[in-house]
Amino acid sequence: MPTVHLNHSHIHYAFDETAGADKPVLVLSNSLGTSMAMWEPQRPLFAHYRVLRYDTRGHGASSGEPGPYTMAQLGQDVIALMDHLGIAKAHFCGLSMGGMVGIHLAIHAADRFDKLVLANTNAHTASPQFWQARITILRSEGGIANIADGVMARFFSPEFTLLHPDTVARFKADMLATSLAGYTACCAAIRDMDFRANLPNIAHPVLVIVGNKDQAAPPEHGQFLANQVQSGAVLALDAAHISNVEAADAFSQAVQRFLG
Repeated sequence: MPTVHLNHSHIHYAFDETAGADKPVLVLSNSLGTSMAMWEPQRPLFAHYRVLRYDTRGHGASSGEPGPYTMAQLGQDVIALMDHLGIAKAHFCGLSMGGMVGIHLAIHAADRFDKLVLANTNAHTASPQFWQARITILRSEGGIANIADGVMARFFSPEFTLLHPDTVARFKADMLATSLAGYTACCAAIRDMDFRANLPNIAHPVLVIVGNKDQAAPPEHGQFLANQVQSGAVLALDAAHISNVEAADAFSQAVQRFLG
């Protein structure tokens, strides 16, 4: 998979064009502490799109320059990658932090996107103090390993963890491999995010996916987001935070129906 130097960072990506040049592009954006590998369950059902996956800066094989980062910076990475690949317009699907990037793009690069799927995400940070405390803990008390088990408990429900320990272990390994500098820089971007004032300006069709077991982005946060945009709908799945994995088939089918 190629890597390109954009916006002073090396961005690792995969662009699957086997569906054909006449098919729409679907950009997939990962959550905090994961990589583009989180979208593996969707690959078979998304085969009729040209699918662009990438590792958010500071994650996976993308470089992790010291931060803090901003949502504007993370959004600019997506636009620069699309420009590099000659993609004028695309659909967008992001989960958690990826969904936040999608909100930024819908506001500030509206002409580059058609429909957006915003999954398990928030339009603003209710507790910036939480994220600042996390940054402090990560830098001073053992790094990412110190929080990995707690994050996995929020990523996946106890029922899923019991039935699929290998999947949870892969996500934990991915998180432990994430650059500490990149992870904390993205935490700062989440800490400083607040899109509420601009949500009514979003005119794209938006599907908001929530997990009824999601503690990190509770369903009411997704309902708020859908209510504030001009054309929003909500779908609730029986899942915790990483709903595209815990409820993979339902997630993929919902995105397919929505995008058409």
